[in-house]
Amino acid sequence: MRLSIILPATDETFSLEETVKKIKEVLRMQPIEYLIVTHPRLTTVACRETATKLREAHGPDVVVFDQTRPGIGGAIRDCIDRARGEIVVMMAADLETDPAVLPSMLRALEGNDVVATSRWKGGARFLGYDPVKFVLNFVFQHFFRILYWTSLTDLTYAYRAYRAPVLKTTHWEETGFPFLFESILKPLRLGYRVAEVEAPWRARQEGVSHNSFVQTFAYTWTGIRIRFQSTHKMRYTP
Repeated sequence: MRLSIILPATDETFSLEETVKKIKEVLRMQPIEYLIVTHPRLTTVACRETATKLREAHGPDVVVFDQTRPGIGGAIRDCIDRARGEIVVMMAADLETDPAVLPSMLRALEGNDVVATSRWKGGARFLGYDPVKFVLNFVFQHFFRILYWTSLTDLTYAYRAYRAPVLKTTHWEETGFPFLFESILKPLRLGYRVAEVEAPWRARQEGVSHNSFVQTFAYTWTGIRIRFQSTHKMRYTP
């Protein structure tokens, strides 16, 4: 089955190249479409040059375009609209999300609609994570696990694989970072089969993270709003 891999890019250079290289190494026989989405103002010249080089090296398998919707959520939603694969993978272009986990994610997708990854499953694996954020993340995860009555252990790690119809027939509302939370909560509310596999998190090796501490409050509101939202309003017919 063809994969569409979403890679939002703003200031990544060598890590973007390494991400694509590692994906190709672990999924040698898999047909893959790489959707590298850039920001018309925020993406650096060096990052654009790297994306162009990847497109020239790999041809039509690499699609590079500027986002039209605002925010990181808007960028991913633009990719969802363009994705042609039967499976869509959300991950980072800065090596925070380890491409080596992809084969286990695809195996877990057999018989499921969504596969989420967890930094907590099998023991916490946060490499270079802020200690205060670590504690807050632990509390946050447990609160929303109870609120949604789910066995998933990591609801905010935006490294996931979806069967394309899940993404294309859900009505998405968020455009900022809370979309990364919305994109697992709505599938849960809609009754999709969601599996979870272990995955480490490693602090980015270049560039600056735009996901600030303040986003925690926006995530909280999104989580509570979706919990009590009518599922009828979550469905979308293309």
